[in-house]
Amino acid sequence: MARAPASTADPALDAAALLRRIGFFTLFVIVPVAAQVSRRATVVLAPITIVLLIIASAIDRKNRPPGASVGRLVRSPAFAAAILIVFWSALSLAWTPFPAPAAERLANLVATLGLTLAGYLALPDRMRSANLYLLPLGVGAAAIVAILIGLFGDAMMRDAGDADGALERGAILLAILSWPAVAWLRSRRRDTGALATALLVAGALMLAPGLTPLLALGIGALAFALTTYRQSLGVRITAIAAALLLVLAPLLPFVLRPIASAILGSTSPSSISLKVWQKLVTLEPVRLITGHGFETALRGRFVNLLPMNAPTTMLFELWFELGIVGAFAGAFLLHASIRRTGRDSSLLVPGAIAAFATAFTIGCIGVGLTAIWWLTSLAIAVLAFVAIEQGQFRASRPKASLLPKAPGPALGD
Repeated sequence: MARAPASTADPALDAAALLRRIGFFTLFVIVPVAAQVSRRATVVLAPITIVLLIIASAIDRKNRPPGASVGRLVRSPAFAAAILIVFWSALSLAWTPFPAPAAERLANLVATLGLTLAGYLALPDRMRSANLYLLPLGVGAAAIVAILIGLFGDAMMRDAGDADGALERGAILLAILSWPAVAWLRSRRRDTGALATALLVAGALMLAPGLTPLLALGIGALAFALTTYRQSLGVRITAIAAALLLVLAPLLPFVLRPIASAILGSTSPSSISLKVWQKLVTLEPVRLITGHGFETALRGRFVNLLPMNAPTTMLFELWFELGIVGAFAGAFLLHASIRRTGRDSSLLVPGAIAAFATAFTIGCIGVGLTAIWWLTSLAIAVLAFVAIEQGQFRASRPKASLLPKAPGPALGD
């Protein structure tokens, strides 16, 4: 009797593939959708997802060699700037008025960065297209949920105590993740799907509370169009604009306050906020060097160290807490990261630059410096782009020819 063929299936590899599929489904579909109805969905689900990806890579070892990846990362100028920011933040604990809460927030920040690095190292060397198609699927589903909430929010979110915060955070996450979704679809030459995804997200953000996500998406769209038209110009303008805004931030209230007063009125919240910023720069110029210490901008409002109507933007908080050292290191980090992105796969560069522009605009308008949900959202976008870049190994296939190939010359000719 003939012997039955031996099975070549490996249960461990099957388990790793299942864990990886669950991880990407959670990261790309469940997190964007759940973020529309829960303020804590991103912070709770993202670490669990990254742990699943780490376990999967530990089983099948399909990720790139960690040593080589870490070596390239450590040698990059952007990594040195990031280490300087963390070091200066830790050093500022010596003069911050809130050393214990600041140390706890810094530990959470370092843990988030470490988990993001672990997720980056755990991504497989060759991403399956089936896992990456989950990203536009999740973004589209989240946009539909956001539209339904915008149209029927009173009925759908009546019992949600954190409805306003969830909608705002969900819209911000949606604006950021729309660009990796568009970049992936364009890399697969699905331009119609990419356009439909962008329009669906824009429609959702038009119904979201607040104009910040919609405005940031518009700035990202301009960066996307410019980079698509001329890649080097779009990368250079985005990098220089972001770095200059960080470096020259203390001058912004002096320039913007007269404009805001003329357009919005001198008693508008924006004008008053710029006036407070201008006064702080004038009264404490020495603090522009050292800063007031980590976590001071948030907690200082509750002890009269800082007025309640002071700005809550990244530009203000970075200078107020870390001074010129943190601001210049952050500017160099942004500039180096954006310019490095311009050397990657040309199909993905417009989407990556648009994501940089969108995230930076959100940070400049209304998100603080070290909110964990905000850093987690950025970490998800980074992992999405890295996964997409590692899914480009079969971006184009050779066309089959019906005619036989002409024979080449003989070796003796």
